[in-house]
Amino acid sequence: MRQYGMLIALAFIVVLFQIWTDGTLLLPNNVSNLIQQNGYILILAIGMMIVIIAGHIDLSVGSLVAFVGAMSAVMMVKHDMPWGWALVLSLLIGAVAGAWQGFFIAYVGIPSFIVTLAGMLLFRGLTQIVLEGQSIAPFPKGFQNIAQGFIPEVGPYTQYHNPTLLIGLLVVVVLLAQEWRDRKRQLSYELEVLPTGMWVIKCVAIVAAVVAFTMTLASFHGVPVVLLIMCALLIGLGYVMRNAIVGRHVYALGGNKAAAMLSGVKDKRVVFLVFVNMGVLAALAGCVYAARLNAATPQAGLMFELEAIAAAFIGGASMSGGVGTVLGAVIGGLVLGVLNNGMSLVGIGTDYQQVIKGLVLLAAVGFDVWNKRRVGR
Repeated sequence: MRQYGMLIALAFIVVLFQIWTDGTLLLPNNVSNLIQQNGYILILAIGMMIVIIAGHIDLSVGSLVAFVGAMSAVMMVKHDMPWGWALVLSLLIGAVAGAWQGFFIAYVGIPSFIVTLAGMLLFRGLTQIVLEGQSIAPFPKGFQNIAQGFIPEVGPYTQYHNPTLLIGLLVVVVLLAQEWRDRKRQLSYELEVLPTGMWVIKCVAIVAAVVAFTMTLASFHGVPVVLLIMCALLIGLGYVMRNAIVGRHVYALGGNKAAAMLSGVKDKRVVFLVFVNMGVLAALAGCVYAARLNAATPQAGLMFELEAIAAAFIGGASMSGGVGTVLGAVIGGLVLGVLNNGMSLVGIGTDYQQVIKGLVLLAAVGFDVWNKRRVGR
């Protein structure tokens, strides 16, 4: 209900704005723009979802985005550092920042709300100090391509972007293989599965969605680089949360900390790693955001933490922890992204946009509360 309910809601929102904008929403250039516009929020939402699953919150990510963007600008623009090295060092800065906050939360025992609130103020102040109140630009072209670039074209001219077509075909094969493997595993354990007809319809719907999305991107400039980054995070962290021991421990701590500790879960280490991961993802989002603007600005990252938290809760996270998926965070971020883009296309003012997004967030959390009460009966 959590995951598929939001997928249905996302599809409904897309169809609504596609009709409302006379087909503009799903034009290839707007789809690519939608991905690049929301890439950094989706990256933050993935990290925030894991933090919330563990039963914590992180209010510092927006300020950390600004600070890492500022540091990357200083390294590349003022010190002529190659952009690759600057990117690696920026991610290390994010890891150190996450470890610093994770230490106080996990080992000192200070609540995450307080530690990350302090971090929000600290990193925002450091951003002002590093930038001296001014923007720094421009960045090398290679760094800009992190947020603005597309994978290069190869092969003969076909009116479509050839590598994108190949990637789409690979995705279809992998998804169908995954569905078949999951169904066989469930049957081997005598678990309840979808009837064969419904399962076939589900597979056809998956293939149709991937093909439509692939053809849309292939008819423009192809797959944006930031989409590859998000897919790598989605696959990697999704696997960790589903299959790795540390992922199971994160769910266990968020679901019932006392029981998890009695079961041998090393709660301090797990919480520490969760915040290190959040710091790295915030740093990556900071680089993507700076690359998209082609500048580091003192006001970067404002309200990003609220956008990431909203995306996580809309995507199925629970206030009490222990519930949520990495895919759900992406779906929640896309719901907000499509709402923002669609409302802008139809000329809805930013004031009304905030009202509508607030109501969507309230509805998502309200559904979580209602679902818990229904299950508890």
